[in-house]
Amino acid sequence: MEKNLKIYGLIGLARRAGKVSFGTESSKEEIKKGKAKLVLIAENCSEKTQKNMEELAKMYQVPVRIVGTIEDLSQSIGQVNKAIIVIKEENFAKEILKRIDGGEMIG
Repeated sequence: MEKNLKIYGLIGLARRAGKVSFGTESSKEEIKKGKAKLVLIAENCSEKTQKNMEELAKMYQVPVRIVGTIEDLSQSIGQVNKAIIVIKEENFAKEILKRIDGGEMIG
């Protein structure tokens, strides 16, 4: 759980720095413009949304991770009902990926 808190904290920092886009349509736009560095999808979003976002991100070679719930992701950016978050800054994206992929875990 502590690992997730760090992830949400980083997402919140990215949001305050203006390096986050959220919601399906604006996230798709950022991916297509080449601004997306990481796509985060809530584990409880619809299968259709998840599939569409994963396919689009793959087409534009943007890493995708399924993390947390809609409620968790929304709370981390001070919004409501956001299933998709796009990180638009490379360093935030790398740090979040490191935490999600277990960069701090031993064994």
